[in-house]
Formats: sequence, structure tokens, C-alpha cells
Amino acid sequence: MTTPLFAEIRDEIVETGPIGIARYMALCLGHPVHGYYRSRDPLGARGDFVTAPEISQMFGELIGIWIALTWAAMGGPSHLVLAELGPGRGTLMADALRALNRAAPDWKPAIHLVETSPVLRAAQASRLAVVSPTWHDGIETLPDGPMIVIANEFFDALPVRQFLRTQRGWCERLVGLSPDGGRLAFGLAAEPDREIAVQAPVGALMTVPGPALDIVRSLSRRIVTQGGALLAIDYGHVRPGFGDTLQAVSAHRFTDPLLAPGEADLTTHVDFAALGRAAIGEGARVDGPLDQRGFLLNLGLRERADRLKGVASQAQAEAVDAAFHRLTASEKRGMGSLFQAIGIADPRLAALSGFASA
Repeated sequence: MTTPLFAEIRDEIVETGPIGIARYMALCLGHPVHGYYRSRDPLGARGDFVTAPEISQMFGELIGIWIALTWAAMGGPSHLVLAELGPGRGTLMADALRALNRAAPDWKPAIHLVETSPVLRAAQASRLAVVSPTWHDGIETLPDGPMIVIANEFFDALPVRQFLRTQRGWCERLVGLSPDGGRLAFGLAAEPDREIAVQAPVGALMTVPGPALDIVRSLSRRIVTQGGALLAIDYGHVRPGFGDTLQAVSAHRFTDPLLAPGEADLTTHVDFAALGRAAIGEGARVDGPLDQRGFLLNLGLRERADRLKGVASQAQAEAVDAAFHRLTASEKRGMGSLFQAIGIADPRLAALSGFASA
């Protein structure tokens, strides 16, 4: 499928040669004119996918409780940066603040949102107008001080590099052109990367999440020196492994990642083991990962659902049950076991809430 971005990618490949997966993802998702997240609201029934905060208010409310408990464990600092990475429509933060206002009514944290999409920034501004959030293009400009960071379905959309184990060594996977130049196609670098020493059989595909690891390292250093915690929830794997998890989603269905650049969401499964190692390497403590079902149940999801149903109509109660099932189930369309939660904390803090049964 020819798209405006395809023409630009084709021209770049013709001029400089095939590009890496990281470059391809960065262009598809973040191109200043044709990037997927620059030009649309991808969420909801009319979009391409649905995130947990859009499924039920319960998700964001429990995150709000987690924030309150973490803040209290930090000693209740009056000046604290509450940041969200990739806040979507602002739904999670709005629901979290509603619960936070009940749990800690005297605390009014400064809200900071890391968001590059103009469309989603507008939605966040409308939903969160009462708290006057501050926006950032990246974590580098977040203000100093103790900090609590929320990252729900953020790391999966960051660019990655991929390498295929060949007889010659680890060759980087590239995006080039088909013989007729009319479509994109996967290929390999001519020479292997001599710096990779990972042992694996020929045919293994390895994903290297460079930007995600850089962000985790940077935030972990800050958490260790200035105090705080990071909660990340995403879909991915908890044990190291090989395989291709690069995928594209359009209109709630999987599609070819190379078919329509700029018109579909691109993601890869998050390597939680790698994120944890990166955080520990900077001196932070890691809690989890724990599957989303266990994490939400530990925070009181079942009790929150029962309270909502107690004042609901039959139709509303059925909607609560459906949302509960979607957030915790393991079968198709369920998020309970596919999604994982990981906590990264100042080692002086006790274990973060949600990561151990009460």
C-alpha cells in the first residue's frame, strides 16, 4: 500500500541504502508530518487498539491508589513530580487523580506528561485541564526532585534493533525495497556485528530495545539519587528469548508491518528481564515482574468491582464484570497474563504495593 510516508522511506533507501528496524519504527510512529502518533487518536472503537484505562475506570483508579501508597512510603514529600510516559487521552491520569484525591486529599502533585503527539496532547489538555499539566517531549526535561513515574503501554512502541543469527554471525535486520521498488521488504546487513557475543542457534532472531534501556537507566539513576519509583505495565515476556515480536495493528487487527508505513501502530513485546537488569545496574531495586491479573488483584480490583456493582444497574454491573474479565483473563483478548507489571524503586523503600499478596 502506497502511503505518503512510503515515498519518503523509499527515497531514503534509494539514496543511502536499507534502514534498520529502529529507524523504520521511528519514522512510522514519529515522523513530524506522516507519523502514526503525530496525526491521529489511535484509541477506542474508532481507532486501532484499546488500552486498559479505556476499558474501565477501575484500572486508573487502582493506579491512583498505588501512587498514594508509594507517596506515603516515601514519607509523603510535599514537592513530588508525578509523571506519566505516553499518557494516551489522559484517561489513566484522570481516573488516578480522582482516586488519589480521595486517598490523599491534602496532596496536590505537579503533573508532568511525556507526550509527542499533538492530537493526544489536545485530548490530555481537555481531560486534565483542572490540574494544568506540563508537557515534555522526553524525560530529559522532567524537573528535579523525588518522582513517581507511570508508564502504561509505553515501552512497547519504542524503536528496537533486530539481529538474525546466521552462519557468519549476528546480522542486523534491515528494511529495503523489493526488486521492482514498489514495496518494502526485509533484508539483512551484508556484514555481521562483531560486538555481539550472544550464543544462539542459526536462525534465532534477537531484539535489542536500546531506547527503552536508555530510558530505564536514566530514570533509575534519578530514582536512586533523588527518590521515587517507576511503575511500568506492558505486554511482553519475563524470560530472555529469541523470536520476532514486531507487529502492526490497524482497526483492531494485525497487519503486515511493512504494508502501510505511518498508517498502523508498530510495537514489539517488552523484554522485562532486560529492563530489570538495566535498572539493577544503576542501583535501583526491581519488584516483579508480575502479571497484570495478579498485580491488579493485589491492589484490590475485585473489591473495587464489587463496590461499583453494588450501586449499579444490571447493565452497568454486567459492564463491570466484562471489564474485570478483560483486565484479568488469560484467554484470547484477555490482558491478565499477557501484560506484566514491573516496579523500579529507590532501594531504601519497602517493596512496592501490588507486587506481593496482602
